[in-house]
Amino acid sequence: MTKSRILIGIFTSLLFISCSKNEENLTEEIPPAPTSMFFPENNNNNWETISPEQLNWNENKINDLYTYLEDTKSKGFIILKNGRIAIEKYFNGHSQNELWLWYSSAKTLTAATVGIAQDENYLNINDKTSDYLGNEWTSLEIDKQNLITVKNHLNMTTGLIDNVGQLIKWSCTTPNCLEYETDAGNRWAYHQGAYTLLKDVVTQATGTDFNDYFYTKIRDKIGMNGSWDKQTLLTLYSSDTRSMARWGLLMLNKGVWNKETVLSSSFFTEMTTTSQNINPSYGYLWWLNGKDSYLNTTSQESFTGSLIPDAPADTFAALGANDQKIYVVPSMDLVIIRTGESAGEMQLGLSSFDNELWKKINAVIK
Repeated sequence: MTKSRILIGIFTSLLFISCSKNEENLTEEIPPAPTSMFFPENNNNNWETISPEQLNWNENKINDLYTYLEDTKSKGFIILKNGRIAIEKYFNGHSQNELWLWYSSAKTLTAATVGIAQDENYLNINDKTSDYLGNEWTSLEIDKQNLITVKNHLNMTTGLIDNVGQLIKWSCTTPNCLEYETDAGNRWAYHQGAYTLLKDVVTQATGTDFNDYFYTKIRDKIGMNGSWDKQTLLTLYSSDTRSMARWGLLMLNKGVWNKETVLSSSFFTEMTTTSQNINPSYGYLWWLNGKDSYLNTTSQESFTGSLIPDAPADTFAALGANDQKIYVVPSMDLVIIRTGESAGEMQLGLSSFDNELWKKINAVIK
């Protein structure tokens, strides 16, 4: 073999090795998904991200999810995994910094605020409501009124007539609107007026306006934005979508924000556990999946089966009118947010959209 042929052979071999290494570099392994919990800083909106590819999710189904969300009048959508943003998308003219009403999803903010007031020994949820609002806060006879505790407001069992379908009387908090239906604890009913009075309980117990107490004890501690604002009949909370995600992240971590305890673990557990034996799928203003039955917001009919069959059994949720959704899934370290207009049904909480959305989510994450 001539020297020239030997040199050509060596050069060819080196070229092959070099090309092989370049191909290896082009197909480098995707870094593993971090398993530690991430918390965004309170003074900025910077957020770590994680790719669906890192999570081994089905990327081919993400566009189907987006199409479904857009077609169902969604505005904002976020999925957090271990606190990191895996999916974030805005639709129908909405943007990251735009505010949107939480509607009854914000009831969960109130529940936690009551819990913090109890943690700080301002109140006890087992006390009768009259201890904080006086003896004339309803039109009931005093012996019946004294059966109602703060806990009954939290779990929707005050026994007051709920006036379903009558928006003004349903949301009214004056004594003439708060009438006797049955003894407290004997009936579950989604009563806006009875819920709203929890804010007065906190104000009277703490000596601080409810809104200010909430801003100090929750909103500002976890870097949320937004505010409680008086609407025509109701006081409602609004914020951007990422603030809803911060709230869900606090709940995923059982009331602890980046090592700081915002809400005690004992109250968190009570809040996200069946709170009475009439509607197993309801805690303290949180909806609970994976139970044997549930009641919805507009009737006394008990439905057999899980609240959201296609969602993980341990999911707990903040559900608001027009399909505002905060899903927290401890077993999967997920927080999922959906804001927008009604996807179809005009429901105050649960709707058929919940399960249909979860089918689309499962196609991506499983």
